[in-house]
Amino acid sequence: MASPSETARRVLVTGLDGFTGRHVAAELARAGYAVHGLPSPEANQEHADLLDADAVRAAVERIQPSAVIHLAAIAFVAHDDIDSIYRTNVIGTRHLLSALADLKVPPSIVVLASSANVYGNAGGSLDEGTPLSPTNDYAVSKVAMEYMARTWAARLPLVFTRPFNYTGVGQDERFLIPKIVGHFRRGGQYIELGNLDVWREFMDVRNVAWVYRRLLETRSDADTFNICSGVSHSLREVLAMMADIAGYSIEIRVNPAFVRDNEVRRLEGNPALLQSRVGALPQHVLMDTLRWMYQSP
Repeated sequence: MASPSETARRVLVTGLDGFTGRHVAAELARAGYAVHGLPSPEANQEHADLLDADAVRAAVERIQPSAVIHLAAIAFVAHDDIDSIYRTNVIGTRHLLSALADLKVPPSIVVLASSANVYGNAGGSLDEGTPLSPTNDYAVSKVAMEYMARTWAARLPLVFTRPFNYTGVGQDERFLIPKIVGHFRRGGQYIELGNLDVWREFMDVRNVAWVYRRLLETRSDADTFNICSGVSHSLREVLAMMADIAGYSIEIRVNPAFVRDNEVRRLEGNPALLQSRVGALPQHVLMDTLRWMYQSP
């Protein structure tokens, strides 16, 4: 049987074997937490599909988490199976919350990952009070998840996060920054991209993992936080940084198939509320993140 101190530091991370989950697990382990996860059958992880309510309930009862970070989701905006986006992001989350709420000792905090895409094409520096205006199915699924989850707020201490774009080692090349870095690492002479005139935050995933840990350790009256730095870069800037790192320029070919009509042109967050809770974020500038990705085995 686990000691009271071990139980108090037992964290369930859904999506533990995903890009973000692996970095969050490493951050938590360094801080001394006992990390458990869904849905991978690897060590310290329960094999349970979030869409299987009974399996999720059984896994949660075995783990008895003191805290939860819910990352598992379909996070690729252009994912082909629209139905699966809604099933996983909404119904899967509901199965998890239902199982957690029925524990004899519910977790002290449940952190839910939404997305900054819920703000749509809103301009300027976006804070947590910016009206929600989703422009694609992924963003709509996250808005629906937030509203659904709030029906459990009387039974579970919920914290919602809306991460802006972030990247790092291990991210799939379906995503923009790993795609660009991968082309340069392979010595590619050209790359096909969509709209070059988009501005995004590109936080380092190590900063994001640090934020999730700090959310477990801090308290405030607010329950929704943008995970952001307040600094955005254009895609053209990213390409210029990579050319400097790799020592050569790459030919850019704009593929009309990659240009989305509902493209969010500029997405930049206001980190003031987040910093009031977790403190100043670690410093990883984009150039350092790109170099880390480029040089990683």
